[in-house]
Amino acid sequence: MAASGVVVDNNMNNTIKNKNDNPKQTKDVETGTKNVQSDDGTNWGRTIALLLACLVLVAACTVAWVFQDWQTSLQVFAILVVVYVIAFHWRWIYIAIRTTPRDTKALYCYVKILLLTKSFLKKNWGMTEMFHAMVKKHPNKACFLYQDETWTFQQVEEFSLRVSAVLKAQGIRPGQTVAVMMNNCPEMPATWLGIARIGGISPLINTNQAGNTLLHSITVAHCDAVIYEDCFESAFEAISKDLPPSLKQYKFTRRQLSTSPDHVKVSEGCNDFTALLEATPPAQWFPSEGHGFNGKLLYIYTSGTTGLPKAAVISSSRMVFMASGVHYLGSLNPNDVIYCPMPLYHSAGGCITVGQAFIFGCTVILRQKFSASAYFPDCIKYKATAAHYIGEMCRYILTTPQAPTDTQHTVRTVYGNGMRPQIWTEFVKRFNIKRVVEFYGATEGNANIVNVDNRTGAIGFVSRIIPAIYPIAIIQVDEESGEPIRNRKGLCQLAKPNAPGVFIGKINPNNPARAYLGYVDKEASEKKIVRDVFSKGDSAFISGDILTADELGYLYFKDRTGDTFRWRGENVSTTEVEAIVSKIADQRDAVVYGVEIPNIEGRAGMCGIVDEDNTLNLDELAKNITKDIPVYARPVFIRVMTKLDMTGTFKMKKVDLQKEGYNPSVIADKLYYLDLKLGKYLHLGPEEFRKIESGEIRL
Repeated sequence: MAASGVVVDNNMNNTIKNKNDNPKQTKDVETGTKNVQSDDGTNWGRTIALLLACLVLVAACTVAWVFQDWQTSLQVFAILVVVYVIAFHWRWIYIAIRTTPRDTKALYCYVKILLLTKSFLKKNWGMTEMFHAMVKKHPNKACFLYQDETWTFQQVEEFSLRVSAVLKAQGIRPGQTVAVMMNNCPEMPATWLGIARIGGISPLINTNQAGNTLLHSITVAHCDAVIYEDCFESAFEAISKDLPPSLKQYKFTRRQLSTSPDHVKVSEGCNDFTALLEATPPAQWFPSEGHGFNGKLLYIYTSGTTGLPKAAVISSSRMVFMASGVHYLGSLNPNDVIYCPMPLYHSAGGCITVGQAFIFGCTVILRQKFSASAYFPDCIKYKATAAHYIGEMCRYILTTPQAPTDTQHTVRTVYGNGMRPQIWTEFVKRFNIKRVVEFYGATEGNANIVNVDNRTGAIGFVSRIIPAIYPIAIIQVDEESGEPIRNRKGLCQLAKPNAPGVFIGKINPNNPARAYLGYVDKEASEKKIVRDVFSKGDSAFISGDILTADELGYLYFKDRTGDTFRWRGENVSTTEVEAIVSKIADQRDAVVYGVEIPNIEGRAGMCGIVDEDNTLNLDELAKNITKDIPVYARPVFIRVMTKLDMTGTFKMKKVDLQKEGYNPSVIADKLYYLDLKLGKYLHLGPEEFRKIESGEIRL
């Protein structure tokens, strides 16, 4: 794990590079990967310069020894070495001075993470044993705060022990898969903890899923049983005929459990999970029957923004690594009260924040669904000291009217991923946040990075002094295909400062923190591995995310390789254009994607903007777009929408929008195209569409 902080360059002319700028790049016809020839002239020049410097050094020392003495010769040697280092390596010295405190802090935290994982590995503890240690330490401390309820560590464990007892009685065996589909509430993590205790694996199903997507999530994880909240009963009824006959279904109704024998009557074969819990006393605590620290714990699904969700494998070791990284590098402590409006079916809320309670003993405040207006009032109500954010959440919070609650809270730290640099400073200033701990990492990956020193806009860093010690790197890739650019030896190349590259995590199967677990689907897992990275035979997880690293090593997110498209011979970053358009459109939701125009190379930018109250001023929008965005990156088409389809973690779904393109005959929303001469967006109807397709209107 590494750490970070940097200011993103908002000048898109500097950050969006043409992948063909290097004339020495060639493409390997057989492998399809790009190769780069080394600059032999530059290497020879450096070698000759070094030899000349050595000759001068030897000559000077010899003269001093002959005409003076050997002590003078040593003094001359020392002086010339210092002069050489300053003259030829002053920039490295400057970088070392600037980054040593950051690197040292991160290295110290990384060592603590490794020691923690080593201790758990030695004991072979799974998550149930880790949580039990917290229960023994402070059984009556608040583990979860939810609405007006307080769940102590002891209460959470007792509920999980009931779950273990019920499922054992129902015939669930170690290694079987029991899916959980519940809204945020204390029972949700307590349920999968109970499943883990009997050696089961819990796929955490997105509560927004229905129909074929829900059916896919159940089948791709090979579920033996599923526990769903009663509010999702209709979703299961709709797919009941397509579910495997062997699938056991249990309906959970959230209520205060009654343990009175007279009240609880459970008929044979009943799937009322709440009634079964009421009729079954908690089991006596017992160690997990699973595979311990490295055993499978959860399946967490990807957002499905580019297709059906994939089930990523989470072990106890992976959860420890994710949670401890944010805990140590984010300077959290066991006394923190953490506000979490994140969905617990994703790794950010369900692993990183729940892990603060289960592993470190923090108190976690749960909210069923995110509310921008309630974010800081909730923090005040529950006396939160830290809070979790994700994606667009901070932008939504900024759109709320200013109020005294903006600064009446006791939150010192917010942590999460996806805060746009364009709103970072404004958010921190308005809400008086002392520290933003931005982190980055894929659920299915094996590497995470964290902004360790509160650097505005950064998501992490790579060390410029000792890069080999950190298990991450940024490599050069073709920004469209995502394929690594290799040298003549067939090895990957590190991206240079300020040049875009893809984030990778080096795989070490013998280190739990570096192992790659991937997806349940082994074929999909293999696609995320790049081999022969820096030496023959090594491998790494390749994220598919384009990042840049500045001279000091601070990392900034640019885009995903699949989201970047080419127009007018330039690469366009959808993420950067979305951020700028959203800002100049008064923080409205904006989604950018590329669409094809007949007989024109590349893809034209199209931007969907949400305008619920019909107040969007297109003339003002065009004026600001012309001022703030380079000509090649300006949206050619605008689609004004009443709503935007998003995932539960506020990720925008672009696939369907791309398929619909800019055809007014299939789109009910208002469409506009950019007239380059007028610098305005004009109405796009059937006649304009025909002229664009035929080339009569040139874009």
